[in-house]
Amino acid sequence: MKIILKIIISILYLGTFSLFADEAPNVILIMCDDLGWGDVGFNGGKIIKTPHLDEMAANSLKLNRFYAAAPVCSPTRGSVVTGRHPFRYGIYFANTGHLKKEEFTLYEALKTKGYRTGHFGKWHMGTLTTKVKDANRGKPGNNKDYSAPWHHGVDTSFVSESKVPTYDPMLKPKAKKKNSWWPAIEQGQDSQEYGTWYWSGEDQKVEPSTLKGDDSKLIMDRTLPFIEKATADKKPFFAVVWFHTPHLPVVADAAHRNLYPGTSGYEANYYGCVSAMDDQIGRLRKKLRALGVAKNTLLAFCSDNGPEGKKGSAPGSAAHFRGRKRSLYEGGIRVPALLEWPARISEARSSDMATGTVDYFPTIMAAVGFKPIDLERPMDGVSLLPLIEGKMDKRPQPLGFQSSKQIALSDHRYKIYSADKGRTYELYDLLKDPSETTDLAKQKPGVVEEMARQLQAWIASCKNSDEGKDY
Repeated sequence: MKIILKIIISILYLGTFSLFADEAPNVILIMCDDLGWGDVGFNGGKIIKTPHLDEMAANSLKLNRFYAAAPVCSPTRGSVVTGRHPFRYGIYFANTGHLKKEEFTLYEALKTKGYRTGHFGKWHMGTLTTKVKDANRGKPGNNKDYSAPWHHGVDTSFVSESKVPTYDPMLKPKAKKKNSWWPAIEQGQDSQEYGTWYWSGEDQKVEPSTLKGDDSKLIMDRTLPFIEKATADKKPFFAVVWFHTPHLPVVADAAHRNLYPGTSGYEANYYGCVSAMDDQIGRLRKKLRALGVAKNTLLAFCSDNGPEGKKGSAPGSAAHFRGRKRSLYEGGIRVPALLEWPARISEARSSDMATGTVDYFPTIMAAVGFKPIDLERPMDGVSLLPLIEGKMDKRPQPLGFQSSKQIALSDHRYKIYSADKGRTYELYDLLKDPSETTDLAKQKPGVVEEMARQLQAWIASCKNSDEGKDY
C-alpha cells in the first residue's frame, strides 16, 4: 500500500512543467557538519582559508539568513530531502528515529523525471545494516531504525551512518585522544578500527583498506565518477554530498595543518580539515566546468547546524550570533549558505530573507517542473525560485523550530524563543538585533502572544504528522 501511495504521489506531481522544466537542471546539495556561520571567508571569517568557497560566493546568491531545521545534524538532514520539519517524520534529535518509508523524498521525486540519484558521505537518517556492528546504532537484529539510501530512491551510494574521522576515516589511535589526533594516523601505526563503515548498498561494505587519506577527498572521489557517467549518458543528475567535516574527531594531513602556523592539536586539525574540504569543493566546480554542465547545475552549500563546543574553548565560530550547536538561538541554527546556478543567477548578490533547509525540496520541485498539489501533507518549506528571480524579499510563512525542550518561531523581523516548551518566551527583533542581546517580550506582549499562538498551532500540526495522519 505504501509503494502504491508513492507511485500515485509521483504521478500527481508530474502534472505540469514550470518554465524551467525543459532545461532539466542538475542538482548538487553540499552540506558540511558542524561548520559555523563565521568559519568561512565569504561571511567575513579571518582564520580559516576557504578560497574555493569564497570564489563560489562571488558567483552565487549568498543567503545571509539561512537556517538549519535543527541545531543538531540528523533532524536537519531529513528536512533537506522532504521539505518538512523533523518532528513531522520522527527524527527528533541526533541518533534518534529514522526517515520513514512513507515520506516522499527528493530522490524518489527526481527519479520520476529521469534523474540519476546519488548520495555520498554522511547519511544519518537511519541505520545502514542489520547484520554487523556499525557506528552508533547499527547492529545484528536491530531492524527498528534500518532506513538506508537504497530504501528511498538512491541509485548510487557511498555512505556512513554517522560521523567518521576527517582523515583516515576507518581508523583511530589506540591511545585515547580527545577531539582530534595530531598528526594524522599513518597506515598501520598505533591505530585500530574506528567502528563506523562506509556502505555502497545493502550488505555491501566498502573495503576499509581503500579508504586512506582525507575523508572529503574520498567522498569526492566517488561523487565525480557518478557525475561523469550521468553526463556521458546525457542524464540529469541529483547528487547529495554530505561531508563529515568539521565534526569531531577532526584530523588533517600535514599540508593542510601547515596552512596554519602557530597552531596545533584541535585548532590545526579543525582549520586544516575545513581547508581540505574547501579544496574538494573547488575540484567539484572545476569538473562541472570541464564537463560543460556548470551553467545549468544548481549547486547549493550549507552547514547542518552551528559549531561544536563552548565559545572560547572550541575553534568553530558562530561569529557574533548567540549560541552554538544544540541551541535554538541564532548561533545554533543560522548557518553559512550559498546557491550557485549560473543559468539563473548571473551575478553575485545576497539576501537577508529568512530561508532554510526545508526550502530545498519545494525549490527543486519547482525548478524541475513538478506541479504543486495538495497532498494533505503539510510542507514547512517554500520555493525560493521567486527569490532567485529577484521577485521575493520576505518569507511568506514563518519558520518553526523544535529541539528537546526548546521551541522557536521566526518571521521576517521577530523571533520568539522558549527553553521550557512555551511556559515562558523571549522575543528578539532580528533585523535590529541579530545577536539576540535584548529581550523585548515585556515591551511587546502582543507580538509574543500572536507568535506563540502561531507556534503552538504549528507544533500541533507537527504532532499530527508524527502520528501518521499525513500518510
